[in-house]
Parts: sequence; C-alpha cells; structure tokens
Amino acid sequence: MKHLIDKAEVLIEALPYIRRFFDKTVVIKYGGSAMADEDLRASFAVDVVLLKYVGLRPVVVHGGGPQIATTLERYGKESKFVDGLRVTDDETMEVVEMVLGGRVNREIVALVQRGGGAAVGLTGSDGDMIRVSRRIGKSGDLGRVGRIVGVDPASIEAVIAGGFVPVIAPIGVDEQGVTHNVNADEAAGAVAGALAAEKLILLTDVEGILDEAGSLIRHLAGEDAARLVEAGTIREGMIPKARCAIEALKQGVRSAHVIDGRTRHAILLEMFTDGGVGTLITR
Repeated sequence: MKHLIDKAEVLIEALPYIRRFFDKTVVIKYGGSAMADEDLRASFAVDVVLLKYVGLRPVVVHGGGPQIATTLERYGKESKFVDGLRVTDDETMEVVEMVLGGRVNREIVALVQRGGGAAVGLTGSDGDMIRVSRRIGKSGDLGRVGRIVGVDPASIEAVIAGGFVPVIAPIGVDEQGVTHNVNADEAAGAVAGALAAEKLILLTDVEGILDEAGSLIRHLAGEDAARLVEAGTIREGMIPKARCAIEALKQGVRSAHVIDGRTRHAILLEMFTDGGVGTLITR
C-alpha cells in the first residue's frame, strides 16, 4: 500500500505546478544524448505527451548536428566549423535540409505519436516562420548560415490550435527565399519569444549551469547569468545556451531552464517537482 500512497504524493506535489502552467506554452529544445539514446528518446516522448494531456502547449525545436555530420561523411564531404558554427555551402545546405527537415523531423514526429500524442513536423522556412539574414563569421565565411531577424508564429499557432504538437527543424529563410542553417538553441529561444512562452527548456548533456567549483547552480537571474558569461564561469558549449536563455527572457519568456537530457523524464522532474533537476533562469 505504501508504494501506492507514494505515487499519490507525487501527483499531489505536481498539482500546483499543473494548475499554474495550464494552457501555457512551453518550448523545448531537443538534442544531444536525449536524442541519441533509445530509452531517453522514449522518456522524452512520454514527457511531451503528458504535458499536452495535462493542458500545456508543448512546442519542440530540434537539432541534429551529429546526424548531419554522419550524412556528410557518407557523401565524402568533410564538416568544417568557424567560430563553432558549421560552414554551410550549397551542397552542405542540401544535406542539412534533407537531414533536419526530413529524416530527423519525421523521426521525432513519429516518436511523439508512438508515445500517444499527435504531432506535425515543420521547418523554419514554412510560412516564412524563421526569417534570417546571412551570418558573417568573425574568422571567415560561414556560407548559408542564418542570423535570426524575426519569427512569425502563425504556422506554429495554427498547428497548436489544431490540437497537435509542433516539431520544428531550425532552417531559416532570407528575404529572397533562400534557406539557411540556423543554430537550434537560437531558434528555440526566438520561437519561445515570438510565442510569449511561459518556459524555454534547453536539454543538454550536463547537469545544468555549473559554478567555478563544478557544482550545479539551481537558480540564476538573467543579469547574473550574463555576468557569469562575461566572467568566463559559463564557458564553451554552455555560452550559446546561456545567451539564448537570456535573450528569450528579454523577449518576454517568463523562465528558462537548462537541464540534463541524460536524466529520464528530466522535463517532468524540472517542471512538476519542488526541487527540479537543472538550472532555472528567471527575469
């Protein structure tokens, strides 16, 4: 009987959060280990479906860098990076669209539907959703890499209104209708801002944002996160995620979460428990 009571206590703990976030939009950036491991993929899908069924509006923005690299290698093309961004010539962009807008996007849609939900795949070029200009690298030409200049959420809102979970590939389009590769973290933050989302959740391959001693920082104000970036405490791959979170808060998102995608049901644990499992960044 005790284990049944324990389950009831979990539901009771979650109730205030379910009530608070009912009918709110949550944008989830999906990638890393959570995308590669089969058990984590299944738990991610269940998390997204549960959010939908308890009355939230989940939106998924996904990456796919490793899949792009594998496909380029299969075609005998080397992956090149400048300033941490993939150099994207016309041939590479064809692969990006094929992998992100095709295979990976369809796999995630199927994953959510196997978990009991209903999803629709989109790319940022659908309905001119993610509008970009060409990004100029500090250390060299990046090719067709986009800097986001605006997001039109109409197509996303139409999918949500139809009762589906939008699954978005980070491909942008410029004024001439030319598609560009877009950083998935930046895309997720910009989409969250355009939707006035309650939360932006960034799945990573670490616990969250760490201090100088390597301990998890549970809660940060946006301005404190910016100071940690400038001080070098937040470094390497966490810098774009922190900056994405800070920018999303400036655009009106109420909170951002950097959580460990290697933890099963990390999204539910972060949103519906008192302790959470990652770093919460607030305005």
